[in-house]
Amino acid sequence: MARVPAAVLKALAHLPRAPRALTRRYPRRPHPTLELAAQPNPWAQALGLVTVVVIGAWLGLLIVGNVRVPVGPMNTTMTLRPSLTGGTKINVSPLGALTLDSHTAPVRLDVNVDQLDPERAQSLVDHPERLSGLQDEVAQDVAHGTQDLAVRSCVAVVTGAAALGLAVYRRPRRALAAGGLALTLLAASGGTAVATWNPESVLEPKFSGLLSSAPSLVGNARSIVTEFDVYQKELARLVTNVTKLYDATSTLPAYAPDPSTIRVLHVSDIHLNPASWKIIASLVEQYKVNVIVDSGDTMDHGTAAENGFLDPIEDLGAPYVWVRGNHDSRVTQRHLEGLKNVHVLDDGEAANIAGLRFAGIGDPQFTPDRSTIPGGDAANELAGARLATSLRDQKAAGTPVDVAVAHEPVAARRTDGEVPLALAGHIHHPETELLPYGTRLRIEGSTGGSGLRAIEGKHPDPIQTSILYFDRDTRRLQAWDEIELGGLGLTTAEVSRHLVEENQPADATPSPTDSTPSPTSPSPTP
Repeated sequence: MARVPAAVLKALAHLPRAPRALTRRYPRRPHPTLELAAQPNPWAQALGLVTVVVIGAWLGLLIVGNVRVPVGPMNTTMTLRPSLTGGTKINVSPLGALTLDSHTAPVRLDVNVDQLDPERAQSLVDHPERLSGLQDEVAQDVAHGTQDLAVRSCVAVVTGAAALGLAVYRRPRRALAAGGLALTLLAASGGTAVATWNPESVLEPKFSGLLSSAPSLVGNARSIVTEFDVYQKELARLVTNVTKLYDATSTLPAYAPDPSTIRVLHVSDIHLNPASWKIIASLVEQYKVNVIVDSGDTMDHGTAAENGFLDPIEDLGAPYVWVRGNHDSRVTQRHLEGLKNVHVLDDGEAANIAGLRFAGIGDPQFTPDRSTIPGGDAANELAGARLATSLRDQKAAGTPVDVAVAHEPVAARRTDGEVPLALAGHIHHPETELLPYGTRLRIEGSTGGSGLRAIEGKHPDPIQTSILYFDRDTRRLQAWDEIELGGLGLTTAEVSRHLVEENQPADATPSPTDSTPSPTSPSPTP
């Protein structure tokens, strides 16, 4: 290796050196990158998880969070629902609901009374000794139902929250967290409900719907609690009487079908009595009824809350002809117009049904509406005159009407001479009248036994209806059977046959009413 001369090295030493900063070695800096998203807010994450949990738990309760529980002679459905105020709501369709301030928690207990079980009700009738233990039996049924509801609700909220958490986050860990949080919230809600439980709330219920008049009808809840023995006896008597009433209807004597006869079942003034549908369906089946005619006052107040009461009409087994009564509103009429198998007649409208031609008009008054002044008989006179005009028009057009229907007898009488038969109701007892110009007026009694108010009096009104027999060729009334069932507390069934004058033998006398202590006794024959 060649050596550098000393003179050269000395010359290089005198050269200026580069700044140290330029000779320092720096690590390579990475290229700057764009920040795509900010770090998530933990509060927003927590709020999102809680929202998922609440929605999932609510959906779970809606789908599987209910329990069907037999309570005494009734079938009920118990459900937990999210609520801001808590409490207990008992729905008694179609009468309304009552609300109890039983607890303060974010969940509400809903109890729906579905129906009366006829077998368990009959068992109470057959074994009266069970009535003394009815209170304990009901308490046990409610306790068992509540326990089952608690278990089912836990499964429902955990499953619903976990399933929705998995669908939203797509991470099993997040789904498990949602399920665990749902269970925690439900447990906290249950603990709050237990801590705030108020058993005295049953003494101060809040009524809605038709039950808003319940305190004036059955007494307040405090009297029921303090005098439960009396209330228990009255309740047992009601269950017993309703069951006997159904039994009386199911064993009424029937007549062999006659192909030359059209059978019309005339009902009126049901006034919201749910027992009437069972009775009507039984009569339709046994008497082979071709058409049912309802001359009004099917409802009591005409509110939309009552509309559910009308739904069984679709399944009675025969076409249903209806005119509006003074307790039936336009709301009632529109609901009936939407039901299948129902023919609503108003303003003289006519329709051919089951081989007969009917025309009818609704009552011009709606008396439950206290904001209007009733028109009295004058309003019904005008309605009857409009119906009579329609009947004359039908006759002139070659389509004469066989049966005219109105609610008030005052209106029906104006059709005299324009139609062979007119049907009415309103007065709650049956009458038959041959009008001066040849029209027969048949007024029906109350097929609802004057409705729910029948339990108020000491002697309840009977349930009354009739079967009208028409010749298929002439379409004229030939005979009718008056049927009367004893009201609540009575078990008699009376059936009497009546013939129109031209069909009676020369030496015949009107058929007497046969008062039968047993519903299985045969009815009189003409």
